[in-house]
Amino acid sequence: MKYLTIDGDDIGQKIAAAYLTNNTAELVRVNNLVQERTHFIAEFLRLEGFDIHFCAADGVAASIAYDFDVDQVSAQIEKIANSEITFSAGVGNSLREAYIALLFAKSSGKNKFCDFREID
Repeated sequence: MKYLTIDGDDIGQKIAAAYLTNNTAELVRVNNLVQERTHFIAEFLRLEGFDIHFCAADGVAASIAYDFDVDQVSAQIEKIANSEITFSAGVGNSLREAYIALLFAKSSGKNKFCDFREID
């Protein structure tokens, strides 16, 4: 079983900026954008054969019974995200490994897909 966990990059900062500038319209826009992109990512994964375990806020957690082409999935998610937001992801043989790989991706530059097996 392969697990994939995805999380939006710097979404909290975009939300905080809307609050701090008292910009309700921007808060609504960011919320709608993130929800839309997250759901599009989950739907793409579902069509690729993944089981979706979590899809909320700016994150998706999924699994699939076999190895998958990480580069192809990463490229498609980048297209779905569009240029305004980015997502980082972790891949592993367990939910824990995928989460650790996600944390590594976020701490090493964001907008990355990291495989737990490749973490030194």
